[in-house]
Amino acid sequence: MGEAFYLPAGDSFVSTDLTRGPWDPQAQHGGPPAALLATEMDRRHPRADVIVARVTFEILGSVPLQPLSISSVVRRPGRSVELLEGVLSAGERDVLRASMWRIRTRDTSAVAVLAEPDNDVPGPAVGRPLDFFPTGHEIGYHTGMDARFVRGAFLQPGPALTWMRMQAPLVAEMDTPPLARVLIAADSGNGVSGELDYRHWLFVNPELTVHLFRLPVGEWVCLDARTTVGDHGVGLADTLLRDAHGPIGRGLQSLYVTPRPSPHVGDPGSER
Repeated sequence: MGEAFYLPAGDSFVSTDLTRGPWDPQAQHGGPPAALLATEMDRRHPRADVIVARVTFEILGSVPLQPLSISSVVRRPGRSVELLEGVLSAGERDVLRASMWRIRTRDTSAVAVLAEPDNDVPGPAVGRPLDFFPTGHEIGYHTGMDARFVRGAFLQPGPALTWMRMQAPLVAEMDTPPLARVLIAADSGNGVSGELDYRHWLFVNPELTVHLFRLPVGEWVCLDARTTVGDHGVGLADTLLRDAHGPIGRGLQSLYVTPRPSPHVGDPGSER
């Protein structure tokens, strides 16, 4: 399987087979590079008094299984809120851009209100350990992640509720922070809740936006996802993110929806 999704190599990161997506043997799933870029942005500009409240990824193209480099900057510094920007590059080509808002924390436990009701969602122990969609590859994101479905399935159209956890560190010899655990799973909201037959339709997300009001506790992250398809070729995947203690935030993915030019076996809707 490999010891991690990425191996550190000086200022770069070597992509292992665990990052491989199911639609192209030379391209990565969107989850690992998103988690890598955001984690490095947060790590390179350390502050103990802030939380990542929102991160948006602009997916500029497929991310190859090649060494990746990262650049980042604090675009808008501030004592209470600040904006970071980062770029993930493969050689000379930028493949992923991110903007990240961090907000200074304080104790508001006495007035905390959950935006979403917590309806005693079953945990991963009662979920069904389903195989990912057919990929044609022995090793990839589908073996690096453990998925347990409470409702729905990869190849079953409609809303889904699944718990996911990493089966390897994000970067070898480095601790995997809670931010990475949620972001590596959040990009799968579109795939698990697809409404259309992926053999005949493409539903591609050119971006991923994740809002968080707290970071997950524990290894498991829950995706309570549903997809809406409009009548003009545009859709939206909406994912309520949870951990074992309740909601932690939300993931949104705009979708480009179009008939598939030819029959295809692979990831339902993640081609770019």
